[in-house]
Formats: sequence, C-alpha cells, structure tokens
Amino acid sequence: MLRKPVVAGMFYPAGKNELERFINQVYATFAGEAVPCKGVIAPHAGYVYSGEVAGKTYAAIEVPDRVIVLSPNHTGLGRAAAVAPHAEWETPLGNVQIDQDLAAALVDASDYLQFDDLAHAREHAVEVQLPFLQVKNPSVRVVPITMMYMSMEIAADIGKTIANVVRAQSSPVLLVASSDMNHYEPQSVANRKDKIAIDRVLNMDPAGLYRAIHEHNISMCGYIPAVTLLNAAIDLGAGKAELVDYRTSGEVSNDYSSVVGYAGIIVK
Repeated sequence: MLRKPVVAGMFYPAGKNELERFINQVYATFAGEAVPCKGVIAPHAGYVYSGEVAGKTYAAIEVPDRVIVLSPNHTGLGRAAAVAPHAEWETPLGNVQIDQDLAAALVDASDYLQFDDLAHAREHAVEVQLPFLQVKNPSVRVVPITMMYMSMEIAADIGKTIANVVRAQSSPVLLVASSDMNHYEPQSVANRKDKIAIDRVLNMDPAGLYRAIHEHNISMCGYIPAVTLLNAAIDLGAGKAELVDYRTSGEVSNDYSSVVGYAGIIVK
C-alpha cells in the first residue's frame, strides 16, 4: 500500500528540483559537524515559515537508516495512537520505505499503538518531515505514528515501549517529534509561553512539559509526541537537550499580532 503526498505544493514544493534546492540551501548554512542523537523535535508548518528551523535542526544531526516519526493528529480521524500500515510513502523526492518490521514490533509490544491508515490519510505533520530525512539519508526507512490527546501516563507508557523496542534493535533508530509551538497569539505572548515549554524540554522534564502545557494554556500541537519522545529518549540514556533555533511566523509575515512559534531541539 502506497501513501500519496497530500500537502506537496502547499506546505512544501511539489517539484523535486525546487524541493531539493530549498533543503540543500538550508543544510549549507550549517558549518558544524553533524552529531548522533536520540531524537529531535522539529516543526511542521509550511516551509516558508518553519522550513529553516526544521532544516537547521536536521543539518546538525546524523540521520540513521531507521527513524520513528511521532506526530500530532490534526484531523481527528482514526485511532488515538496510529501506526502507518503502508509499505511506502511517496514524496516529490521519491518513495520512502516504511520499516514494517519495526512498526510491527512496536504494535506487538504496546497496549496502545495500533495499525491504522485513516489517521494518516490527510495528516501533514509526518509528511513534511520526510524530505528533510530523505536528503540527509536517501536510504532512510521510517515508522510514522500519529497521536491524539492522551494522558501523561499513556504517553509515558508508549515512550517506554518505544525505548524497549529500539533498545532491542541491531541498528540505531532516531526518534522525531513533529510539533509547532504556541499558536495565534501576539509575539510577546508566544515568546513567553514557548519559553516555558522549551525550558521543560531542555530540562529533560516530560511530566513538567505536560503540566506546563495545561497550566499555562500553551497551544503546542505536538506536545504529546514531544512528551513521548522525551520519555523514550531518557529511558534510552539521553541526558541533555539543546535548542538549535527558534522563530515565529511573524518574522516571515511581518504580522506580529498573531503568530505561531517554531522550535528545533536536539535530544542527546
């Protein structure tokens, strides 16, 4: 089963050459040495707004052959914690193989993860990550997982399951949480709220992040994937997180009255 792109030409260029050129131009701005890591949090808006943040984040890391991409479910369709059952996902850069063995291992080990194609049918938050991964590693295989709202305990349980399955693999697996930050408030409010959430991530505090989202009314759309990733990464031995870049949509639109925040974070 092939999953066709649904936001090519809207969130990112539909043409192969234009898409490659954009990503390579962003990657070329990184002058350091790419490092291995346990996971990254990267934004998923249209590339004109968040593509540079996402690109700078991926440029700073090594992308192994296997990646689990956790994303929010914006559509409300399908199961609460849905693993893509497809064989391939198509992008303008070519088809990305789904790591079906790793996907099956996750579903078999979890009380919550289930195969479901409906949850992925119109969801963009995994799709926009794939070209960045493909350019960095053309051999990449992925496991796309969408997540709806769930309790902190269930997110932690899924994180532990992911860690256990990843630990049993013979090759490295990168974890990606696809998330934008606070939505549609003035720049000053977005900066304040986003700092609260980012600080919890940088402190490697998944429970604190979950609580902060609710206590401070922060509309970070992928906080469940981020909480899950942090729990998994800590279980896998991660000890620190680093902020690569942070921006808002206002820096592109010049409208600072209602912005969306974007952060790129590496978890090592």
